[in-house]
Amino acid sequence: MNDRQELQAKLVDILGSNDVYYQPPESIKLKYPCIIYHLADIRIDNADDVKYRKYSRYTVTYITKNAEDRFIDKLMDAFEYCSFDRTYSADHLIHYVVTIFMRRKS
Repeated sequence: MNDRQELQAKLVDILGSNDVYYQPPESIKLKYPCIIYHLADIRIDNADDVKYRKYSRYTVTYITKNAEDRFIDKLMDAFEYCSFDRTYSADHLIHYVVTIFMRRKS
């Protein structure tokens, strides 16, 4: 299982539904609450001219109709390397954006 598949499985488990989408096309009809995520960067740490650690950085957006939803806390507690980026409203939906780092499998 690669890091994206591992992230997908964990997000589905945390959300408790299959409404987790990796780079969904515009034709997909989203059901809320849901999670949308995409690969934002790959970080490589080097030491002594050797690559010794690689991380994938994912931008994860949790979308809900409920402004009082506390799911974002549950999401951030589930990952060791994550940070809260921002929140915004669009089309009467609340969007919570976090960054999650996953260790890349070789």
